[in-house]
Amino acid sequence: MAKKTKLRPWTTDNVRALKTLAREKTKTTVIARKLKRTERATYHYQKAAALGVMLGGGRGKKRKAR
Repeated sequence: MAKKTKLRPWTTDNVRALKTLAREKTKTTVIARKLKRTERATYHYQKAAALGVMLGGGRGKKRKAR
């Protein structure tokens, strides 16, 4: 039987911390650990994308100009 996950709602303090850490260009793994959430929950598909916040201080990929 698969393990059921329980979703915790995002509080205003969580969102504020997420935005602050993103502004400081903190890595997504560190942000997830500080918020006690998974990396996927904080960035890839969830909250940061919904808020329009860019995360990660990594190199990132540049788009080619057409």
